[in-house]
Amino acid sequence: MDNLQEINCKEIFKKAYENRYTWKNDFNGYQGKCIFFTNDNLHKGDFVLGKDFKPNIQNIEDEKVVKSIASQLFEVCIHRVKREFESVHSENNFNLLKNSESGIEMSVSGKNQGDKYRVKNNSINMVYRKIHGTIIEIYVKEFLDTGTGSLSKKYSSQQIDPDTLETNSQKLEYEDEFLNIGKDDYWILKSRTIKYLNLNQQEETQKFVFEDLCLLS
Repeated sequence: MDNLQEINCKEIFKKAYENRYTWKNDFNGYQGKCIFFTNDNLHKGDFVLGKDFKPNIQNIEDEKVVKSIASQLFEVCIHRVKREFESVHSENNFNLLKNSESGIEMSVSGKNQGDKYRVKNNSINMVYRKIHGTIIEIYVKEFLDTGTGSLSKKYSSQQIDPDTLETNSQKLEYEDEFLNIGKDDYWILKSRTIKYLNLNQQEETQKFVFEDLCLLS
């Protein structure tokens, strides 16, 4: 174990933050086919994701399915935006909570007071953040090393009530697969499987598959 006094949490977090895989700023969007599986249902359509990150799903009638596919595409690409560390975290301080086999856990004080992160091997493997009035807790089990940054590919996500600190959603288990397309090393979501327990405590699975992917010029 390191001497706890010598751990500079802000520096460790900054390095891990800058090690996240992001897209270049001249990203113009991409398009392809989308397939959604759930239980015994299958929906096929097409999509275009513009440079404004607004997904346009075509040839699927079911509005709930359209929303679900669009939200996955949006959620993935919003994390690919490159934002400088200083512009996001300059008003935050990072304070050591504990150092263990799982990584260096830290709490945030300042602008995002109450948020928590954990860093191991230069990657952020736990996020505890208040977003739109709800706390989201994410644990990353596996990363993909793209060569230009790390991408989380196996992780769980759960919502927590900020008043009671009790969980108030199902725990979602994600597994993502990515495809490298284009000469500029764009890693694009190829499939996403989400597993969770329904109200009867039975496991349900949703799978999103994206095919024939090509960048918009």
